[in-house]
Amino acid sequence: MADLHLMVDRAAGGLAGQIAREVREAVRSGRLVPGVRLPATRDLARDLGLSRGVVVEAYEQLVAEGVLESRTGAGTRVAAGAGRQAVPGRPGDERESCWPHYGHRPTSPDLGLFPRQAWLAAVRHVLATLPNDALDYGDPGGVPVLRRELAAYLGRVRAADASPDDVVVVTGVAQGLSLVVQALARDRGRGIVLAVEDPTSARQLPLLRRAGADIVPVPVDSEGIVVGALPGDADAVVVTPAHQYPTGVVLSPARRAALVDWAARTGALVLEDDYDAEFRFDRDPVGCLQGLAPDRVVLAGSVSKALAPGLRLGWIAAPPRVARAVRRARGEFDLGSPVIDQYVLAHLIDGGAYDRHLRRMRREYRRRRDALVGALAEDLPWMNVRGISAGLHLYAEVNDGGDPSGLAEAARAAGLSAEVVTSAHGSPGLVLGFARLPAHRVAEAVRALAGNVEGDVRG
Repeated sequence: MADLHLMVDRAAGGLAGQIAREVREAVRSGRLVPGVRLPATRDLARDLGLSRGVVVEAYEQLVAEGVLESRTGAGTRVAAGAGRQAVPGRPGDERESCWPHYGHRPTSPDLGLFPRQAWLAAVRHVLATLPNDALDYGDPGGVPVLRRELAAYLGRVRAADASPDDVVVVTGVAQGLSLVVQALARDRGRGIVLAVEDPTSARQLPLLRRAGADIVPVPVDSEGIVVGALPGDADAVVVTPAHQYPTGVVLSPARRAALVDWAARTGALVLEDDYDAEFRFDRDPVGCLQGLAPDRVVLAGSVSKALAPGLRLGWIAAPPRVARAVRRARGEFDLGSPVIDQYVLAHLIDGGAYDRHLRRMRREYRRRRDALVGALAEDLPWMNVRGISAGLHLYAEVNDGGDPSGLAEAARAAGLSAEVVTSAHGSPGLVLGFARLPAHRVAEAVRALAGNVEGDVRG
């Protein structure tokens, strides 16, 4: 019978999720091989000092995923098809061995903290009360109840100015922005000139180009995007005012006013990615740009950080003409989002469960952020980190001839989530995520990183 060597942070909550995640990682890494018998739920609960129900919930989740299998009289074992699989005649994926232990993207939330019980309760409520006709094809722009809840929520939390008719439900920010670009290109009968912040996330750029955008990078400084550097022929600009990715800069009041004035003067559209607006730690809330100029700004958001990216639920709040065009495009593209999940999210928002979950996550992510900032200051004092007042990552510039790729590789080898960000207007930077790194493991990981880079990565 295997000794699992699990690490559980009781203060973080989501204990069943933590246990499931630890066992899952042990199976994927090969530490627990197929056929190995796990401790009985009662024994493991006693070893961890937890209730048996918590362990039962974790085991049941892993059985449902196919990671474990349970048979009466035979106990619970690692499933035959679980774990690391080799492809005959092909070398293993070497990159996987250096992927971080706590998430492959520095911007990912801790999926072990997903509010399973609240979501399950909401699903049960929706299935018990939803009329049959609600399960048919619906409005491709989103079910009315969710659009109403989102309009009210965005007005209350983000100071947005949007009616339910201005809201369109999409699969996420990337799809929302792509559909807006597609609608603009169709309206103009040509590809559009789209300004983007530099540096920015490289992941969404191919989607925007495919939608019809000619990308023009515009520099970001300590106040946010440099409005004076926007191209004169730009049809639109994508910005992250609440917490710029990756630098963490908040768009200053002067730049906000200048950007709104630029849009009104040129007739261009501002595409506001409300990135990391939910997770602020050391500053007051910052209202969205859309509330200042609802006729010129499209606000895009999602639950990918707040709940889980796999839900594929997001929204845009747009001027009426843009909202109608995007709703039409959704109908032509994929007929809209799954309706049950939309009703579930609406129920969570309406009942306050969504707000409660976000408050818990802000407290926990702040603890992890504080632990990482403190450990870096102690073991890597030469690393100048910034952008820490909000979000799920830190940003560090790599100067003096340092090797950002080597530093990122060293960080991943130490168990941290890290990636390099390049810029056409400045030095490369390093993004370090902390959302999936439990606070009690931070110091060890940073010490390992310091050991990896000593005399090797610094310029």
